[in-house]
This record gives sequence, C-alpha cells and structure tokens, in this order.
Amino acid sequence: MAIVQDTDELTTTAAPKRRMSMAQRDAAWGLAFLSPWLIGLGLFTAVPMIFSLVLSFTNFDIVNPANTHFVFLDNYKWMFTDHDTQTSFIVTMKFAVLAIPITLFTSLGVAILVNNKLLAGKRVFRTLFFMPVQIPLVASTIVWLDFLNGNTGWLKYILEGIAHALSNIPFLNFMGDYTSPNWFNDTTWAVPGLIIVGLWGIGNAMLIFLAGLQSVPTELYEAARVDGAGAWRQFLAVTLPMISPVFFYNLLLNIIGTAQYFTQVYVLAGPLGNPDHATYVYNLNLYNVAWRDNQMGRGCALAWFMFVIVLGASVVLFRTSARWVFYAGADK
Repeated sequence: MAIVQDTDELTTTAAPKRRMSMAQRDAAWGLAFLSPWLIGLGLFTAVPMIFSLVLSFTNFDIVNPANTHFVFLDNYKWMFTDHDTQTSFIVTMKFAVLAIPITLFTSLGVAILVNNKLLAGKRVFRTLFFMPVQIPLVASTIVWLDFLNGNTGWLKYILEGIAHALSNIPFLNFMGDYTSPNWFNDTTWAVPGLIIVGLWGIGNAMLIFLAGLQSVPTELYEAARVDGAGAWRQFLAVTLPMISPVFFYNLLLNIIGTAQYFTQVYVLAGPLGNPDHATYVYNLNLYNVAWRDNQMGRGCALAWFMFVIVLGASVVLFRTSARWVFYAGADK
C-alpha cells in the first residue's frame, strides 16, 4: 500500500535570496561608473608614484639603466648639500610668499568687482576675466614675454609715456628720468615679472570666489547694516567668514600650483632661470637634474621632497582650519 506522506515534510523551504538594499545598489553602480577612472588612477598615477619612490633610493640613469643599484638615502643627503637645489628652493619660497597672497587677494577683489550689482555689463566682465584661462599656457607666456620686453615691450612704452606725462607737473618733474624695468633680464624685477604673468590666469580662482560670494545670505548684510556696520565692517564680519571655505580651497590650490610651477618660467627664462638664477625655481632644478644630467634617481628624490613639503603644508592647513574656516550648519 502506497504511503502518502505529508507534502509539508517533502517540501524543503528554499532560503530566501538576500537582496541588495537601495544604498548598496547605488554604491555598486557608483563603483561601476567610477571603475575606469579608478583603473586609470592606479595604472597612470599610483603605480608611477610608487615606482618613482623606489627610484629615489637608487642611482638610476636613463642612459645606463643596467648600472642601477640602491644607494638608499644618498640622494636625499645630496640635495641638502647641493648649491643649485638650495638656490632653487629659496627662489621658490620667495616666489610663493609673494605670489600666493597677491594672487588670492587680487582674484577676490576681481570677484567682488564683478559681483557688484552697480556694475554694468557684469557678464561681459566675468567672461573677459575668465577668458585667459582658455588660452594655452605656452602661447600666453610668449605673449607676456613680448609685452614685458625691456626694450620693445608695450608695457615699457605705456609706463614711460605715463611717467613723461606726469613729469610736466612741477613737483613730479623727476618722473622724466624714469625708465621701465628690463623685467626678465633684471635680477630685481624677474620674480615680480613672474607674478604679473601669474595674475593673467586668476580666472579660475575668481570664478570660485564669485560662487562663494553669491552664496552669502543677503539677510546677513541687512542685519549688519541695521547694526550700523559700514562696507568694510560688513566685509570683515560677514563676507570673509562666509566665504572662508572657498578661501581655504583657493589657498590650497595656490600652494599646490606654486609647487608645480615650471612651464611659464621655462618659456620666459630658459632652463637656467636667468638672469643669474633669479627665476631658478625648484622644478627647473628637478628638470635639469633628471633630464639634462640624466640623474633620474636624484630627480625622483627631489620630487618626493617637494611632495612631502606640500603634504605637510596641507596637513597644517587642515589642522588649523577649524580656527578660521566657518562651515555654515556644521557641528563644532
């Protein structure tokens, strides 16, 4: 006789499939779309960086790679005694101390100007100030090289024309003897010339500052005016605190950009940073050591030394940002 068993005993309940939550699916799709960039970051950035770190402990020569062997910390010891490296570091620090604050406050001033509601044609001016960013760096540098030429440059004729006109005023007659600086052929004026060229490309920083200015609530200005605050007091008490995150961001970008400074000075002054090494920035020295002298191991050591300095400056900025950067709505 057939024995009929309870179907409940024969049916095995399959374990329910675990379904991904909405957040997990979003994260998976995000990683899928980011994967080409992540792969590129690993292959073309992370791997070369690790390889250069290894090379910084060797005497690697691109002409004779078979003779490569580890020298450990010798490359790092060498850079602290090398005269050209010391000179280039001092020139870079001098340039950074002058260029970073001038660039930051000039771009902030331009942003305030093009954000003023009384300025007619604001969109035109914003476009004009941003347009130089679109010009290739080498092309714009060559234009500036001609503009600042000490013998035939336009700026020479402009400045000397203004000085000649002012010399007709009795107490300014000494201006008649004024001669324009020979910018990139003069040790004193070479670095100021580089700063002037750098001001040509403040469009990005200006645009970021402009976005920050437009995000400041107008109610804060109204409250400040009710309390009797003038324009300068409003700027110090309202504008600067509210745009401090933007200021912090632009400051960080400027520090990184100064550490990478190379193309403009190479086009303007050549690989030796003439006159008399006055514009011999750190990356010119790195280029000469690595590619002219074929000492790639020392070049990698120079690059990592600058990386550590920029990293240290960034860490200091982030550590101290809580004292002067105000994030609206953020926890203390």
